[in-house]
Amino acid sequence: MEDLIIQIMNNYGYLGIGLLILIENVFPPIPSEVILTFGGLMTTRTNLTVLGVIISATIGSLLGAIVLYLIGKILNKDRLIKIVESKYGRLLRVKRKDIESADKWFLEKGTGTVFFCRFIPVVRSLISIPAGMSEMSMVKFIIYTVVGSAIWNTVLVCVGAFAGSQIDNILNILDNVSHIVLILLIVIFIVCTFLFYKSRLKKKANSEDENTDINE
Repeated sequence: MEDLIIQIMNNYGYLGIGLLILIENVFPPIPSEVILTFGGLMTTRTNLTVLGVIISATIGSLLGAIVLYLIGKILNKDRLIKIVESKYGRLLRVKRKDIESADKWFLEKGTGTVFFCRFIPVVRSLISIPAGMSEMSMVKFIIYTVVGSAIWNTVLVCVGAFAGSQIDNILNILDNVSHIVLILLIVIFIVCTFLFYKSRLKKKANSEDENTDINE
């Protein structure tokens, strides 16, 4: 999965990132965390920029959300659950409980849920469906989706970019730590070996003393 994501980003740049995020929204189990952090990482190794990755990812998030919003507007909850539970519905990789969870979130929290749920895995994508079912204003839906998705995307892309720019430092730290651990293991081995032989010598000495006492 990771190799495929990197290959798509290398070959198609911002377009590839936007497409991957769009697919992630329609098929929630594909992890946006991986896509976005890799996108950030790519900014340290290619001509991609952090801002460009964030914008393309946010556009992909919006387009994917609109697809699910329209699905929700066309279908009601019961019809959607029947599709999900059918043999063809398995291709969507979405379960009945995912639909019910998103619907419950929306009914309990209201339209603001479209914004807040952009930070919650799986529900982040599926919340668009009950928004469409409830005939939520498209303008409001787009605003909440863009703002929430932009924040989520920015955080993950920046994490990836930071990790990528600090990769040499991280490797140096790990290298130093590995040397320290190796030294500690050697010291522990020497100490344990010394204590082991010391214990054996002590037992041998005690055994000789006991034999001497018996002979006397």
